[in-house]
Amino acid sequence: MATYTGISSTAFRHPLDLQAEQALRGLPGFDLIASKYLEFFVERPQLVYLMGNSIQVGPRQYSTIYQIFRECVRDLDVNPEPTLFVSQDPTANSYALGQEHPYIVINAGTLDLLNEAEIRTVLAHELGHIKCGHTILIQMAIWAMNAASAISEVTFGLGNLISNTLIFAFFEWRRKAELSADRAALLVLDDLDTVMKTMMKISGGSIKYAHECHLREFQKQSENYQALDADGLNQVYKFLIYNGAQGMMLSHPFPVERLHYLQEWSTSSEYQQIKSGNYQKSSSGVNVDAETPKKNQEVEDLQRQIEELQQKIESMRKNNSDQ
Repeated sequence: MATYTGISSTAFRHPLDLQAEQALRGLPGFDLIASKYLEFFVERPQLVYLMGNSIQVGPRQYSTIYQIFRECVRDLDVNPEPTLFVSQDPTANSYALGQEHPYIVINAGTLDLLNEAEIRTVLAHELGHIKCGHTILIQMAIWAMNAASAISEVTFGLGNLISNTLIFAFFEWRRKAELSADRAALLVLDDLDTVMKTMMKISGGSIKYAHECHLREFQKQSENYQALDADGLNQVYKFLIYNGAQGMMLSHPFPVERLHYLQEWSTSSEYQQIKSGNYQKSSSGVNVDAETPKKNQEVEDLQRQIEELQQKIESMRKNNSDQ
């Protein structure tokens, strides 16, 4: 394991992550969503919920996990230190959110399934999201999707027509953001096999039959998945599956695809340069790219349109209640 003092997220962010974010921010309506999100959303209620309904990790609470976490925070030079919670959930999952008060939640199911090196991988991955400033955009995406769904219910699909392009872009960016967080995990672990084993276990690992799962077979599965692209129809199927053909859009790339991207980067000169200490540095430990949008005519026009739409919604609700 290595420590990257002063490292900037720019040093390891995946170019697809950056491209997808730029495309998202350039879409009409993004600035309005950003302004409304920052106006209405507060992260403190979620922190209150976690404080009341999970275990906050510290020196005397999950002390082994806390020590691993502190080392990951140091290695990625994340400052200030986020808060870490363990949630009583049997699924193998974790997530990072928060801007003013960033935090990470790791499920108890993850701790039971993985060994300490693999838990380190998960924590480094989530810290990578915080380091890259992903958490504010992830929260905005969740808020925008919930808002679009609520509007759709009372406008007979009109909300979906308004929001589909932005929602599509949010999901596309979220999937690409995972590639940057995977790179952060590899930098901290400095062990490609451990990172790949973690992905394999989270994909379908079993505590009871762990001895019957083999990383090399999972790598072959990844290669076979890539080979499916030789048939153009399979590419269409992949696109449709990612974008809701089975009922919901996917927020993460398939693990076998993440494996492919990470293996490529592990042999790159860029990765070797970072490992040798030659990387871009930042003045602060956390790089948060999302900024408060500036007021302009387009935002004001969109705000007016939203207000008009809200008035129509209220009128429709009133008519429905009178019937």
